[in-house]
Amino acid sequence: MAVPAIKDNAAVASENKNNDAGLFDMGTVDRTDLGNPESFRFKILTWVLAERYDRAIEELKDFLEAPSDYPDFKGKVTRYIHHGIDLIYAIKAKRGFPGINSLTRAKQQELREKFKEHFKELQYILKTIEKIQTDLRIADARSTIYVVRALCAASLGIVILAFWLDIVNGLASTSIIVFDDAFGRLANWLVGLVGL
Repeated sequence: MAVPAIKDNAAVASENKNNDAGLFDMGTVDRTDLGNPESFRFKILTWVLAERYDRAIEELKDFLEAPSDYPDFKGKVTRYIHHGIDLIYAIKAKRGFPGINSLTRAKQQELREKFKEHFKELQYILKTIEKIQTDLRIADARSTIYVVRALCAASLGIVILAFWLDIVNGLASTSIIVFDDAFGRLANWLVGLVGL
């Protein structure tokens, strides 16, 4: 009969970490749900999946504090950023739950489901932040288009007014003189024809 080998503490901790990682395996995450690889959402979600929670939280805080081209951007995203930070802390607590292997399978499953719910909610929050940013960018572009259209309409109005004034002050007065002269000649011819 062979004596089982005694594992050192590092090996046990490593094995427990591998078991814990299996519990919270997000292999079913569709990479398209993470967003574009250069996007803000992709960075945050990959850091959370890689268990770099502090880096993800730091990135969220830096994103909130960074200057924005849109004045009301911070006001619109502040609550979403704070909620996202809370979700990252919740995910960290679920993944780092001490003694997870000593829990019953039902409790482990409950922790796994809560982790997935928090992760999906974090995805939704980050999508919402990106949507707000896109909506503000579109609104800014629309306002620029409105200004350009207004300038074009004003320029067209000025050109039309200039032609109208030129016609009224130049061509109209000349036309009146020409018509008056033509009417006078016609009247003289008629008088000459009638013999008066």
